[in-house]
Amino acid sequence: MANASGMFTPTAPCVRRRFSPSIEIYRSGFWFSEGVSRRIVCSSTTQGAEKLSPSESRVPRLLSRGCKLVGCGSAVPSLQISNDDLSQIVDTSDEWISVRTGIRNRRILSGVFSFAVHMVYDAAAGKDSLTELAVEAAKKALQMAEVNPDDVDLVLLCTSTPEDLFGSAPQIQKALGCKNNPLAYDITAACSGFVLGLVSAACYIRGGGFKNVLVIGADALSRYVDWTDRGSCILFGDAAGAVLVQACDTEEDGLFSFDLHSDGEGQRHLKATMKQNDKDHELGTNGSLLGVLPKGSSYSCIQMNGKEVFRFAARVVPQSIELALEKAGLTRSSIDWLLLHQANQRIIDAVATRLELPSERVISNLANYGNTSAASIPLALDEAVRSGKVQSGHTIATAGFGAGLTWGSAILRWG
Repeated sequence: MANASGMFTPTAPCVRRRFSPSIEIYRSGFWFSEGVSRRIVCSSTTQGAEKLSPSESRVPRLLSRGCKLVGCGSAVPSLQISNDDLSQIVDTSDEWISVRTGIRNRRILSGVFSFAVHMVYDAAAGKDSLTELAVEAAKKALQMAEVNPDDVDLVLLCTSTPEDLFGSAPQIQKALGCKNNPLAYDITAACSGFVLGLVSAACYIRGGGFKNVLVIGADALSRYVDWTDRGSCILFGDAAGAVLVQACDTEEDGLFSFDLHSDGEGQRHLKATMKQNDKDHELGTNGSLLGVLPKGSSYSCIQMNGKEVFRFAARVVPQSIELALEKAGLTRSSIDWLLLHQANQRIIDAVATRLELPSERVISNLANYGNTSAASIPLALDEAVRSGKVQSGHTIATAGFGAGLTWGSAILRWG
């Protein structure tokens, strides 16, 4: 169970007699109040304690659970767009983009880029959708974890670009063939979404008794890019990545700590706000011609102040990772890999420098995919695991940051 500081209290003992206490969560752990509050010591047994049946006990035994990452998968669209391709529609070049961002290619859902440049690509590249990518990534994660879709207890889709206003997660659950109808819902936290998804999965496992939770990061920000703005259209790509988080004994626990934040004051630096359509076309009108009802709405293109976002990320991300390490009782030397949201190579390098971590311990695939928002961390993790770079038992410091503004970090162990 997570407490307010981002640490997990792994277990709680049986209580000596039956009572119905109120439970509160403090920075130092769990407290029960029964007239006078007293702290519950984290241990699996209490000498001399009277045994209560599961129906009688008011302290759930599931507090002794841990969780670990046991499977991963990813998927990207078939359509690849190079920096040279982008130079056909905006005043830019491969050198200008790669020097400033580290990006050379990105994958885009078909139909978006072809519309932007009035070009026609191979029809075979026109069949993917974000939901299909998410399903493919999830299937790969389940296969690696050797978990049947019917054994999935929860599907968390971390995305800011669902293909249904009311969320796409249930469609993923359906496509996976989960016959037990597990809960599936979306989490919207932009580029921080996947980290929030991991923490949410841990809370469901530790506090809700769930066993297998699919956490999927998937985004198609290309749909909200202004293809005439060379400052932003060069950055984004589309992708999906997934991990299977599984319940385990506390000794095997793989999520050591986390640190999460948001600051709405910074929204002006990175946003895609809702706007009313200026005019309703004859076909597709929502009836607002009556002059009273609201007009149809849509989201604006992404608006970003790149310099401010860079300053924000370079400042808060190292601080967040340091806090998470402190909560876990670890030091920088404990980190095998630094895995950040893949936004800009300059940001990744700046954070690594602040943490005094050498480049050979930094995971980056930004050059091939660009900024894929909530998909970037699981996409990079999947490639690193499958290539043999990240191995079972390795400790990873990961962090997401982006629109909201939101940011968060987690210290975890793979496998």
